[in-house]
Amino acid sequence: MTAATHSTLFPQVPDSADAVLDGLDPEQREVATALHGPVCVLAGAGTGKTRAITHRIAYGVRAGVLHPSSVLAVTFTNRAAGEMRGRLRQLGAAGVQARTFHSAALRQLQYFWPKAIGGSMPRLVDRKIQLVADAAAACRIRLDRGELRDVTAEIEWSKVTQTVPADYAPAVAKSGREAPRDPAEIAQLYAAYEDVKRERAVIDFEDVLLLTVAVLQDRHDIAEQVRAQYQHFVVDEYQDVSPLQQRLLDLWLGERDSLCVVGDASQTIYSFTGATPDHLLDFRTRHPGATVVKLVRDYRSTPQVVHLANGLLAQARGRAADHRLELVSQRAPGPEPAYTEYTDEPAEAEGAARRIRELIDSGVPAAEIAILFRTNAQSETYEQALADAGVPYQLRGAERFFDRPEVRKAGVALRGAARFGGNDSLLDDVVDLPSQVRAVLSGEGWTPQPPAGSGAVRERWESLAALVNLAQDFAAAKSGATLADLVAELDERANAQHAPTVQGVTLASLHSAKGLEWDVVFLVGVAEGMMPITYAKTDEQIEEERRLLYVGVTRAREHLHVSWSLSRSPGGRPNRRPSRFLDGLRPGSTATKGRTTGGGAGGIERGIPGTRGSAPRRAQRTPARCRVCGRTLTDAGEMKLMRCDDCPSDMNEGLYERLREWRADQARSSGQPAFCVFTDRTLVAIAETAPGDEHELARIPGVGMRKLTRYGADVLAICAGQYAAGDTDQD
Repeated sequence: MTAATHSTLFPQVPDSADAVLDGLDPEQREVATALHGPVCVLAGAGTGKTRAITHRIAYGVRAGVLHPSSVLAVTFTNRAAGEMRGRLRQLGAAGVQARTFHSAALRQLQYFWPKAIGGSMPRLVDRKIQLVADAAAACRIRLDRGELRDVTAEIEWSKVTQTVPADYAPAVAKSGREAPRDPAEIAQLYAAYEDVKRERAVIDFEDVLLLTVAVLQDRHDIAEQVRAQYQHFVVDEYQDVSPLQQRLLDLWLGERDSLCVVGDASQTIYSFTGATPDHLLDFRTRHPGATVVKLVRDYRSTPQVVHLANGLLAQARGRAADHRLELVSQRAPGPEPAYTEYTDEPAEAEGAARRIRELIDSGVPAAEIAILFRTNAQSETYEQALADAGVPYQLRGAERFFDRPEVRKAGVALRGAARFGGNDSLLDDVVDLPSQVRAVLSGEGWTPQPPAGSGAVRERWESLAALVNLAQDFAAAKSGATLADLVAELDERANAQHAPTVQGVTLASLHSAKGLEWDVVFLVGVAEGMMPITYAKTDEQIEEERRLLYVGVTRAREHLHVSWSLSRSPGGRPNRRPSRFLDGLRPGSTATKGRTTGGGAGGIERGIPGTRGSAPRRAQRTPARCRVCGRTLTDAGEMKLMRCDDCPSDMNEGLYERLREWRADQARSSGQPAFCVFTDRTLVAIAETAPGDEHELARIPGVGMRKLTRYGADVLAICAGQYAAGDTDQD
């Protein structure tokens, strides 16, 4: 359930650019009208960040400042990207690209592969598990299913933090990350995994980002072509950006500053995947001219829910806590959060199901209720309890709505009825659109009353019922709408992954609930050992668990139920206690000693005068000139060589060959293509200039800071004749 749920389902498109701004609060309006230079939006939970940035894009397009095809909005899930496209369409800004980082990179890589690499692009694999299993077999290491998942997660973390197999062990030690197995063994599995991929000519999703980065940083002509296409960038959930994604974003931007980022450090809950809030927290340092807008007006939750959310973070520590936002509810008062203690987990599940049954019987829609838990393993107990109570439910993270077989079949049936309805006896006695849809879908399994029980049959009925409800809403909003109009609407929604509401209680993990909201939320299993989870040991891990609970609390609009059980199973030892995060917040508990300082208030901070759009690390680009004849260079290849192609070369052939041999060794040991180490032109430029120190090496195009740090010592040693080819143990 998103914030859009309570708005009109089919709103009228604003008739002007100024009309796009109607209904925005002062801070949201500031976001929408700040169309130039770097902009950072610090947006607390429920403060309308998606509304602010979609209206910003739409206002820029409608005002003629932004061309739709020149805008790239990136986020982290297909659902969020689909919702953004749907909202932009409703605001009259169709044509704007809203994609995930991976989706945007994949499109670019597919388009430029023939030009940048040559040949056909390797096949993209959806799942790594089998490849990791094959790599383990090659290493003669036995892994069970859980260990396979753990090793796969470590490989993904390594790649998004740009860590090669040889560097895995020191990188884990430096980050304080707790490896699930011996780091040397994981490094071995990681290297074997890369070998398996090469042998089978396949790439994974992280490779998509890595290869796109490699192409853009080594092919200036391609990078400029991308920058000519996309001139304005919006990044949602910026607190979840990984180092690799930030590198890609920097390459997309080049030297420009037409960037708007949106995030909340207090909702950083994916650091185990390589995400870090540092890019968000350091944005003003990197862009001293940035406009910073803080959104703290909470339109989602009641003052009672917001008070608990603020209280959770009041005891928080760490850098993210230093930048927390104090939310201010804009809603009327509601009930206090309820806290319930149970003897065991089955009793807790039965208690939640019983209360949900009462809520549904009193008129609360099942789709406006959610049960949120820390781990997916907790789901089964609640599924059984809801089924026993006769309560429909849906599992969050299951198959996407428009990809479900019954929805695809229903779409085919509706499309056929729209084209040949005059010959369909099912439609002889129906006139209005909802009746037509009910008649058509009755042939696909829809009935006026839901089937008894739960399971696959009930899930199929819920999908068809969602289409029936959508038809009713569509007919009410669009007078005179036909079946063909509805089919067109479904096609647009499918393209945008803008699914209708499915009537069922949502069961979801706290991680998968991010970005969603419901009228009623049950937070279950909020006990020590589960919240925080047992394996959270360090201060940073504990604080992330606190933020995870904060995300759960802020999913509730009005009713919040928090519960825990004293033992896992009936008759077990009652040795559990409520989560420490509730100390001082639940009735009868005492606050733990810690920080209680207030959070940041809302408002707008202007950039430093005269520095708008600049960052201290960036210097003004000066024209590149040939070091032989002095002519201004415009060709990307010539700029990398720092001379005209037809000017004489003074390249040291022996040095060039030693560099090529060294590069081949590096590529083999790191599992990368050779051009990802250095391109041929960069090697030629190094062999021609024979740099004597890091300053001279850094001036060569193609030698960025990352490569200078990683390879600089080796390259300078080769140039000085002090490094033997094949000596890769220094890497």
